[in-house]
Amino acid sequence: MQIQENISLKDKNWFKTGGNAKYFCQPTSNPEFKQALEFADKNGLNIFILGDGANILISDSGFDGLVINPKLKDIKINNDLVTAQAGVNIQDLIDYTLDNNIIGLEEFSNIPGTVGGSVYINIHYIQYFLSDFLISAHVINKITGEIITVNKEWFNFGYDKSKLQKKEYFLIDALFKLKQVDVIQAAYAKGRRDEIIRHRKYRYPNSNTCGSFFKNFAQEDINFNVNGKKITAVAYYLDKIGIKGQLRVGNAVVSNQHANMIVTHEGATSNDVINLAKEMQRLVFISLEFYHNLNAKS
Repeated sequence: MQIQENISLKDKNWFKTGGNAKYFCQPTSNPEFKQALEFADKNGLNIFILGDGANILISDSGFDGLVINPKLKDIKINNDLVTAQAGVNIQDLIDYTLDNNIIGLEEFSNIPGTVGGSVYINIHYIQYFLSDFLISAHVINKITGEIITVNKEWFNFGYDKSKLQKKEYFLIDALFKLKQVDVIQAAYAKGRRDEIIRHRKYRYPNSNTCGSFFKNFAQEDINFNVNGKKITAVAYYLDKIGIKGQLRVGNAVVSNQHANMIVTHEGATSNDVINLAKEMQRLVFISLEFYHNLNAKS
């Protein structure tokens, strides 16, 4: 496996921003993954695991360590059990299972990313979470390179959360329990996949974005009611201040499709994204203060 030096990361993430990786590699097997970890340990390097780069913002100064971009791409089917390696694109996995009359993952259609990134953040859509289907996985220890088998409980899954975020272990593959069906049921699921994709393309930008930028508020964060209830959706408040498709810093702009999504244009920097996000925060906090004061007076 080749360890490359001074590799641009701009073309390896959805925002199309960021600097270079000091070192970069793309392991295609478990031994190569272990080799990459050994190289980082020997040279005292920080490690970043990069999938499709759909949910990250890379510093304009780059990454002064080793970026590992896994290219482990195998998918195996055993009745209703499907094993997919970390580098498999999640949409490719959905399409592959549907073509083999296995359903369940179509709920996550058109969510960008790899299996590794999807498990890392526990992707979700409406009431469905990827953790609903995962039953076990193989992970590799960052320090020792040992590959162990773990069950679902090991991950401590939550909303946008998994144990992988401690960055002590990295995903090798995941085992999903799905459902075998007949051709007619599979065709129905394919139709649902296509409709979810159509819906998401209509509602959300499909390039140069990381999806929803800000996490929604918790109930306890909101100390006033709007029409008799607490509204926790950040997009609601961003919509109210009229920034959708309007607010811009440099070559980063709030999406005209969704107020909680930032998109970049040619020449954008990660600092453009950061400064735009700060301005969005500032305007929302002003808005929340107004709502609070209005509620207090009434």
